[in-house]
Amino acid sequence: MLILPAIDLKDGKVVRLFKGDYQKETVYALDAVDIAAYYEKIGADFLHLVDLNGAKEGCRVNQKTIASIREHTRLPIELGGGIRDQETMAFYLEELKIDRIILGTVALKNKTLLKEALRLYGAEKIVVGVDIKDGCVATEGWLDKSQVDYLTFLKELENMKVRYVVVTDISKDGTLEGPNFELYEKIRQETTLQVIVSGGISCKEDVYRVKDNYGCIVGKAFYDGKIDLEEVIACLKKESFPV
Repeated sequence: MLILPAIDLKDGKVVRLFKGDYQKETVYALDAVDIAAYYEKIGADFLHLVDLNGAKEGCRVNQKTIASIREHTRLPIELGGGIRDQETMAFYLEELKIDRIILGTVALKNKTLLKEALRLYGAEKIVVGVDIKDGCVATEGWLDKSQVDYLTFLKELENMKVRYVVVTDISKDGTLEGPNFELYEKIRQETTLQVIVSGGISCKEDVYRVKDNYGCIVGKAFYDGKIDLEEVIACLKKESFPV
């Protein structure tokens, strides 16, 4: 399983939200470029980068910070937040050389664009973010909830030849209460999608419990000192899980 440390950007700063609430943010006194370099140093597999302003406003907002991170780290980067048109996809994938992009709202609301993205860039470059609230898919930076059942949507993505999905249980995100283990097990049983677990990781035991998934995003638990990320990464690489 891959470990994907998270850097969420809001107004150029590293932050974490509580349950996706833009009014409940924690701002960390960390430089985004420096923290990305640290993640590379300790052996992280991928960097999970989110433009929170972009997710809310539907456009590129923190692109200068994102470009600086790309310039100063060799870590593969996946990026989400406000990527809702072909121009933005091309900017990040072709100009900034981001390794893969995450399509959220647009994947639900504009299937034609999702299909075109898969055609142009391939399934290795396109990740779909599936954010779940009360069993349905949430959109617009988690501010709106659709009436689309999450499992129905995941199966639709599978049929469209999507390979990677970041699945977030919004009720768990930023809470340090542990992920929704039952949710991820059900998705693994019902689909063949490569699932990246997102939301609620609180300790190394949580990470080890989801190790049968493709990847796991770690954010608040690291920033709040609840998890030794270097130790967890080393254990996963050795497939040795002390609990």
